[in-house]
Amino acid sequence: MLEYRAEGLCHSAEKMTLDELRQAAQSGEILQSTALAFDTERCLRFRLAGCSACMPFEESAEGAREGQVRDIAILTRVGRPTCFKITGFDRDEKGATVIKLSRAAAQEECQKQYLDLLDPGSVIPCTVTHIESFGAFCDVGCGISALLPIDCLSVSRISSPADRVSVGQQLLCAVKSRDPQGRLVLTLRELLGTWSENAACFAPGETVVGIVRSVEKYGVFIDIAPNLAGLAEASADLKPGQAVSVYIKNILPEKMKIKLVVVNKNLNGPLRFEPRYFVTGGRLKHWTYSTPQSHKQIETVF
Repeated sequence: MLEYRAEGLCHSAEKMTLDELRQAAQSGEILQSTALAFDTERCLRFRLAGCSACMPFEESAEGAREGQVRDIAILTRVGRPTCFKITGFDRDEKGATVIKLSRAAAQEECQKQYLDLLDPGSVIPCTVTHIESFGAFCDVGCGISALLPIDCLSVSRISSPADRVSVGQQLLCAVKSRDPQGRLVLTLRELLGTWSENAACFAPGETVVGIVRSVEKYGVFIDIAPNLAGLAEASADLKPGQAVSVYIKNILPEKMKIKLVVVNKNLNGPLRFEPRYFVTGGRLKHWTYSTPQSHKQIETVF
C-alpha cells in the first residue's frame, strides 16, 4: 500500500526546475511548497522555478468545491508547507508561465488510495497539527486531519494532550475507528507497550526521572514512562506535571504496582517523555496492557 506523507514531509518543489515540474505533473507526483499569499481572488499563491503558481480556492482542499471548507482554513496555509499536484501550465496576459496547482487532487488521491484502505489496528505515521483539551489533531497524509483523543494518548490519565505530545511532533499511531463522517480516529497507547514490557525496562534499586501525574490523599502517582506509573507516599509539596527523581523500591507484576520513593523534588522542568514504541508497523488486532496475574484487565480489541 502506498504511504502518503503529511504536509511538511512531502517532496519539496522549491528547488525544482521548470522541466522537473513538468515531469512531476506528467507522473502525478505529490509535491509541496510554502504558500506565499492568499489573494483577493481567493487563490493561494506560490513561486516555483521562477514562475507564478496559483491554487484556486476550489482546489485548495477536498470538499472546497462543495462549499465544505471555510476561508480561514485556507488562508492559514500562508507561510506554511502546502501539498499539491500540478494540474497544468498556462500563460498570463504578459505571456509568462503560470503553474496551476491542486491540493484537493492530492487529498482525494490520498483518501482513496491510502486512508480508505486502512483497517482498524493499522499502524501509520502522522504529524500533530494542533492540540485541544479533548485531544490532538494529526495530519495523516496531504493535510487530511484525524483526531487522537486524550484517552488514547496513554494508559495513564492525563490532564492535557500537551502532557504527551506537541505541535509538529511526528508520531506513529494505530487506527482506532472511523467517526460518522468516515474520518480516522487514532490511538497511541497501544504502541507504547504493555505493563510488563515497560516494567522490564526498570529494576528495583534504580533511581530514575519521573513526572508527577496526580496527587491523592493516599499517595502520589508518578509516571516513569509514557505507559507506566508508580506510587510514592503522599506529599503536599508535589503537584501534577512536576519533574522529580524517584528510587524504585519494588516492582510487583501480580498487582501491576511499582513502589517509589521521591529522592529529589527540585529537578528542572517542565519535562515530557518522548514516545517509546514497542510496536512500529503492521496491524494490531488485540492488545492487553495488564499482566496475566492482575485482576484489573485493560485491553483493546480492534
